[in-house]
Amino acid sequence: MVVQEYVEKLRRYCSVEDIQVRSNPKKTGDVKAQIKGEDIKAMQHIMPKDWVVLLDENGKDITSEQLANLIGDTGTTVRKLICLQGASAIVFCIGGPYGHGQQLRMRADVTIRLSSMVLNHQIALIVLIEQLYRSADSLILAYVPYFMP
Repeated sequence: MVVQEYVEKLRRYCSVEDIQVRSNPKKTGDVKAQIKGEDIKAMQHIMPKDWVVLLDENGKDITSEQLANLIGDTGTTVRKLICLQGASAIVFCIGGPYGHGQQLRMRADVTIRLSSMVLNHQIALIVLIEQLYRSADSLILAYVPYFMP
């Protein structure tokens, strides 16, 4: 699977955990109840010190370079927080078929979008994980000195 390949590549640079909340955990036909159920399940995986990036079609449109900078800046922030407050991770949240619930929206530190188009959550995951790998690779290369013989 494409996602697993990129997860393995990303693990060269950082610890990665792919947690997926099952869509419609309460098996209801009520869309609001479905969103609330997914919201509650997602929030159970977010720690108080996590830095949360919400992926939403109405989020800020950013380039690959801006994503790398966001991760780099967040990494610096997270490292500072680890020293001061025990920060744990950068968490990226992709919504289900009806989007994110209110708790997750309120908890997010930043909201971005991967595309101007609406993407299926599985496609969004592939795009996100590839961009995270691209960002990690470019950040690592930016800090590793290159010596010519």
